[in-house]
Amino acid sequence: MAGNLRYATTAESRAARPARGGPHSAVPIVLAVLLLGCSHAPQGATGTHIRVNQVGYEIGTPMRAYLMTLAPATGTRFEVKNAAGETVFSSAIGATTGTWGKSAVYPLDFSLARAGTYTLRVSGSVDASSPSFAVNTAAQLYAAPLGNALRFFQNQRDGKDYIPSDLRTAPSHLNDQHANVYKQPEFGWMGRIKSDLRPTGAVVDVSGGWWDAGDYLKFVHTTSYAEALMLVGVRDVPQMGADSPTSFASEARFGLDWLLRMWNDDTSTLYYQVGIGSGGTGSENDHSVWRLPQEDDNFGGTASKGRYIRNRPAFVAGAAGTKVSPNLAGRLAADFALGFQIFHASDPAYGNKCLLAAEHIFDLADTAPGELLTASPHDFYDESEWRDDMELGATELYLATREGNLPAGLPHRDPVFYLKAAAQWASAYIHAEKDAGEALSVGDVSGLAHFELYRAMGLAGNPGGLALAPADLLADLKRKLENAAALSRKDPFGYGAPWGGGDTPTHGAALAVVASEYDDLTKSHDYATFVRGWIGNILGANAWGVSLIVGDGSTFPRCIHHQVANLLASGNPPAPVLAGAVVEGPIEKADSGLPGGAKACPANGEDSYSQFDGNGAMYRDNVAYYSTNEPALDLTAPSFLMFAWRMAAAEPERAGP
Repeated sequence: MAGNLRYATTAESRAARPARGGPHSAVPIVLAVLLLGCSHAPQGATGTHIRVNQVGYEIGTPMRAYLMTLAPATGTRFEVKNAAGETVFSSAIGATTGTWGKSAVYPLDFSLARAGTYTLRVSGSVDASSPSFAVNTAAQLYAAPLGNALRFFQNQRDGKDYIPSDLRTAPSHLNDQHANVYKQPEFGWMGRIKSDLRPTGAVVDVSGGWWDAGDYLKFVHTTSYAEALMLVGVRDVPQMGADSPTSFASEARFGLDWLLRMWNDDTSTLYYQVGIGSGGTGSENDHSVWRLPQEDDNFGGTASKGRYIRNRPAFVAGAAGTKVSPNLAGRLAADFALGFQIFHASDPAYGNKCLLAAEHIFDLADTAPGELLTASPHDFYDESEWRDDMELGATELYLATREGNLPAGLPHRDPVFYLKAAAQWASAYIHAEKDAGEALSVGDVSGLAHFELYRAMGLAGNPGGLALAPADLLADLKRKLENAAALSRKDPFGYGAPWGGGDTPTHGAALAVVASEYDDLTKSHDYATFVRGWIGNILGANAWGVSLIVGDGSTFPRCIHHQVANLLASGNPPAPVLAGAVVEGPIEKADSGLPGGAKACPANGEDSYSQFDGNGAMYRDNVAYYSTNEPALDLTAPSFLMFAWRMAAAEPERAGP
């Protein structure tokens, strides 16, 4: 999704652009930062710095940190010291991996067989120390980050079923229970709505769901992506399952409940968005005013200026029974079919509702689309590929219908119908690719779809007569991963995505997920070293020395472009943080803008990171920089699977279809 525009480009919207409910007891989260200490500024204030995975390294595996320095360091030695200050490893520094800006970058390779807390030290012609880091099992290292990812989604909850926390003290947008429905807006110059919204006269309940990003908009497009990854994790990975201390099952059902409201299966009507973030209506919009969500139901009293904040519009995709944009139809079918797989045993009525909805919306997919429907305006999420979504939807429907005990009234009861359709759409996707395609993102779910279809074919006995073979799916996954591996070999920090491409950390997390899937399918460890390296890059082993996931590590974004986090929590400890939030990260050119009412952060305006910009990438930890410091659902979603996959790697068996 690199380079997409999440927000309208009017001056009004850019200035206000956020970057991207019964009671429940919140999951207790112990932040990794509590173990490692807290710091807003990156380590080091001179021309020499050590960059490490601040969450830590998996015991007994090859470990890599990086030295950045303006002075030659070849031949200098580095040491690894334990918590008692004893040297437990020492080695000479070898050749560089390349340059970053004016600095040379040197790999510091080591391995430790004992759990503990360690630091790296370089002395001699150059001098630097690293932040502390842990060495432990993956299960121990990533338990807190996985819990933080869950907490992020809990804090993004809208409606009455919010989860109380330091950031959430009240329900929000209760008026969404009776939202007025509007036709898709028409947009003109610079993303402004041409005229006022056009009501249909219908009223619907679109309450609940997750806020999309640092704003309070809700999109089927991004929610359906996050939901698919979450449901697969709940079904497959014990660390996310119903019996886990960090179970995502309740959260996944919360998201699924909202999607079932947005798709009215009785009338075959899709509502794709709640709220508006563009100017032109004569009313304030979600991106023109900075406030807490619980203020919205009474925002502005009765003044017309606040009408679309108080009573947020629900946008309808089309008339009842009309064709549905295939990206949304396919992904929603996948979500609903997964809902059947997971919840049918414990709640048959709910599972049946999900499966009926899945088959109905899949059959309504428009397989000769023009511009795909994502959001209003489309530039918020600019997607052009859809065959991958249809592949994923058909695959999950195959896995659901093969379970038996199906509800009455299904259009298609034979699982083979969906297996053939999945293979057809996978083949169409592969042959339509201009290059290797993305590994996994809100705009391309082929990495997940291929993984699921490969396993589905195996469950079916790898029958002949399908549009492609399992080997074709593996080959396409390998093409994507080899592209990333080639980038890693050229990058000074070994990253598999361009640092300046935008949405930088989520691309790395998605690569880690797809690589873990590939190794699982092939029963190999072909990409395990890359996966550990990419995770390390996200968690601090980068030019800026910052973990790009809030709350994970010792140095992470403190001034994120998120209304609740900014108004209630911005700054250094003891202020709470929006733990688990994955920010947009480094980008080639950072855009900024902020509405009135936001808190300045950093309070003194200091810039800790521009000194490390280079190689076509920059990063800012400042609330105004939505292009580097906004979290979002789609950005965060791959992270929980990334952590869960690593935690499950040592398990003797894994769940699955």
